[in-house]
Amino acid sequence: MAQRFRANVREFIAENFLFRADAEIADSQSLLDSGVIDSTGVLELIAYLEATYGISIADEDIVPENLDSIDNMTGYLARKLPVAA
Repeated sequence: MAQRFRANVREFIAENFLFRADAEIADSQSLLDSGVIDSTGVLELIAYLEATYGISIADEDIVPENLDSIDNMTGYLARKLPVAA
């Protein structure tokens, strides 16, 4: 299931934030530091994760350790949805 989380998150980022056909991002790359997303993008990302996975992301969970890279989001989703992972 973690691979599915990774693929879904990667697809969302590619469709919504990477506007060049040749743009790529590494799974471990910081989305904020690399300029892929900004604070508004973080809000869009949170809305996507909540709607897609039926979860609620608490304010205290909105930290780079959970949401700043594809790897971090995959890990966060796996912890948040352990039965599905």
